[in-house]
Amino acid sequence: MKETDRLQKTVTKWWPEIQTLLATRVTTAKVEAANTMIKNIKRIARGFRNPINYQSRILLRSAARTVA
Repeated sequence: MKETDRLQKTVTKWWPEIQTLLATRVTTAKVEAANTMIKNIKRIARGFRNPINYQSRILLRSAARTVA
């Protein structure tokens, strides 16, 4: 079947990464969450012309999420 062949190909391709995840239980969830937060700020903060203000907005937002 096409689906099982595709699944086998995907698992075979990613097997070293899967083994690492199972052995260490370490994921990139925090990094992905930070990237998503920055993308959301980017969508909201369109119009900032000064890159320093834009960077400040990202840092303030991430600090607020860390404290909360």
